[in-house]
Amino acid sequence: MAKQMRIGVWGAGHLGKIHIRILKDLEEFKLIGFFDASEEVRRSVSESLGVKAYDSSDALLGEVDCADIVTPTLYHYEYASAAVRRFKHVFVEKPFTDNVKEARILLDLAHEAKVMVQVGHVERFNPAFSAALPYLGKIGFIEGHRLAQFNPRGTDVSVVQDLMIHDIDIVLSVVRSKVRKIHANGVAIVSETPDICNARIEFENGCVANLTASRISMKNMRKMRFFQKDAYVSVDFLEKQAEILRLSDIEGEPDPFSPVLDLGPGKPKKQIWFSKPDISEVNAIKEELLSFHKAATTGQEPPVTAFDGLRAVETASLISEKIKAAVS
Repeated sequence: MAKQMRIGVWGAGHLGKIHIRILKDLEEFKLIGFFDASEEVRRSVSESLGVKAYDSSDALLGEVDCADIVTPTLYHYEYASAAVRRFKHVFVEKPFTDNVKEARILLDLAHEAKVMVQVGHVERFNPAFSAALPYLGKIGFIEGHRLAQFNPRGTDVSVVQDLMIHDIDIVLSVVRSKVRKIHANGVAIVSETPDICNARIEFENGCVANLTASRISMKNMRKMRFFQKDAYVSVDFLEKQAEILRLSDIEGEPDPFSPVLDLGPGKPKKQIWFSKPDISEVNAIKEELLSFHKAATTGQEPPVTAFDGLRAVETASLISEKIKAAVS
């Protein structure tokens, strides 16, 4: 059995309780307890989940090897930096921090302390994305829609940090090029910050990503479409489905069961191949926590590094700045 790590959870809201339940069942971790700033939350969650509640963050830090930060974004830096300064490994939910300055400081602190920091961009572990990833190459264009019905939870930050941050991270992870230019617009409808936003991200390698995020939609949607030379890849993060469409030159007689694309006079016809990869049933949050354990115990780089978290926060910040400039 792999080395068991003592872990504590900071934040026992909706997502924090999910983390607590999962950690209770993982042999790789020994869940010591959790901390939440609310006395009422500490009491109710401790009673319902049978986990020790700490009324002091420092007290919990003193008894663990690593910290799982699932607090509201505004407090990520406070608790994560305190853990890093005490040489604890840290898993911190997305977004990495509330702003770029805090993200850069936290990244530097982690390097100095030589501890592992992983950011909870859970869509990286979505089985539909994992199934589609081998088919992604030199991507030319990306279209993303992340729409959600209104929920007051999460409105402490804009829709860019709340929802679009997922797709920003996915795009940055597959394009792997510097951002050249950003265009963005957004509108605040029911909260004090933008609730719907569209951003066009242009990269130095020529790729363009067009992302739309809304938390005031009539239905939920989490889809991304990737376009590249002779291929189209679609990922439905919500329904856990992926579709692959590929074009190839026809050699000999075309396959009678696959459509043929006629590109016009003087151009070779293409065979159209359509497939839907098998999608495994996995718990993405469980998988990311297990990957954090592996990184912390082996020293291997985690799938979503602190630098990845910083890049996502930087890009989200640039988008937010463009929105402010557009409405001012």
